Amino acid sequence: MSGSPVCWFLTGSQGLYGPETLDQVADQSRTVVEGLNAALDTTVVWKPVLTDSDAIYRLILEANADPDCIGVIAWMHTFSPAKMWIRGLDALQTPLLHLHTQANVELPWESIDMDFMNLNQAAHGDREFGYIQTRLGVARKTVVGHVSDPAVIGRVAAWQRAALGWSAIRNLKLARFGDNMRNVAVTEGDKVEAELRFGVSVNTYGVNDLVAVVDQVDDGAVDQLITEYGDLYDLDPVLAPGGDRHESLRYGARIEAGMRAFLTEGGFGAFTTNFEDLGGLRQLPGLAVQRLMADGYGFGGEGDWKTSVMLHTLKAMAPGGPTSFMEDYTYDLTGTPRILGSHMLEVCPTIAAGRPRIEIHPLGIGDREDPVRMVFDSVTGPAVVLGICDVGDRFRLVANAVTVVDHPELPQLPVARAVWEPQPSLATSAECWLEAGGPHHTVLSAAIGVEELTDFAAMVGTELALIDADTTHRAFRNELRWNAVAYRLGL
Repeated sequence: MSGSPVCWFLTGSQGLYGPETLDQVADQSRTVVEGLNAALDTTVVWKPVLTDSDAIYRLILEANADPDCIGVIAWMHTFSPAKMWIRGLDALQTPLLHLHTQANVELPWESIDMDFMNLNQAAHGDREFGYIQTRLGVARKTVVGHVSDPAVIGRVAAWQRAALGWSAIRNLKLARFGDNMRNVAVTEGDKVEAELRFGVSVNTYGVNDLVAVVDQVDDGAVDQLITEYGDLYDLDPVLAPGGDRHESLRYGARIEAGMRAFLTEGGFGAFTTNFEDLGGLRQLPGLAVQRLMADGYGFGGEGDWKTSVMLHTLKAMAPGGPTSFMEDYTYDLTGTPRILGSHMLEVCPTIAAGRPRIEIHPLGIGDREDPVRMVFDSVTGPAVVLGICDVGDRFRLVANAVTVVDHPELPQLPVARAVWEPQPSLATSAECWLEAGGPHHTVLSAAIGVEELTDFAAMVGTELALIDADTTHRAFRNELRWNAVAYRLGL
């Protein structure tokens, strides 16, 4: 992407009504765009009214080729005969939102005449457009209502966030430092299919390629990071300058500086590490990974590149929002059952409820020096947990709507953590997750909701198995069976 992301607004009409009417169409569609831009974060760019097949086709090709165009919004203001849209829609490669709206909210009952009817007939024109999209099998989101309605704006905004994720993943490069954890199944996957389906390029680099960059980091860069740590976080006194373990913090900073340099030089937006493959690294990267995630990088532990891809994608949807790499660890089965989630070290501080504290503790795996890491509790409130798995003939996204909740203090747990209550219950959620083959590594996000995930899955043509308050085990199992048939038939 060379500039700021934008969406294009396409207005359909035809020459039958004459230039005066088409001027009114253009004016009113500009007003709709102004209303959208007053309420949305991503800019909507108005395009001239489309009245013939050649113009539509050329504009669609331009949208496909523009790296800043993350999607198109289409509105048939009057009546745009749908055969003129066939070539353009068949060539469309960007996300599409069909906005079924009109210029006015209330009808001027006493003054309506045929001129008004001919001009304001989106109720007619959009049905023609909806038919041709269905006839061609075009993936799209349809939103109905006036742009002054907050509910309409909310649904368009969710689609735009999903489109930001679509744009991010199709240009993503991911560096795997080493392979995945030995004998683990769910972190494996088809990298060729991933590049074909999503656009992401996944390649492996020897850990010592990274070590060579880490070892070259100069002390000035380390000093700068140490100062930044002191400004942003609480430091365990043993890690502070002059403390007995300060050198461990300096090495953690050296890893961060080296990783940043490696990822920046290679144009990578996501990466993985593996505690079984650390080469010449003296610590398992913890603090470095946490801070890189906070800056929008995707990450997956134990070589889990698929989760790393999804983390980067969700972070692109809501930059800076509370979104983290996560893992279901253990359950509290008293009262309302809940899940304690964490990881060995790598939980993103964007989900922190307060000021994180940098600490150092032993790690029983990895056979390296004690690693530094940030420790904190998560923010509370509504969130989603998203996983991705390779089920052989396709990828499957598995999502669960959850509520992150307060929990008792955990004075002996030296890692960042979150506790959540899954919908509709832990038992139903876990049964459905297991039936779907959902992974143990996930992305936890309080910045992205179910609607964005649904829109994103449609954009990339990937199955989404959703577990929410309305889910039952029986219905969910049937949905998985129907999905298997639909995707094998290419529906």
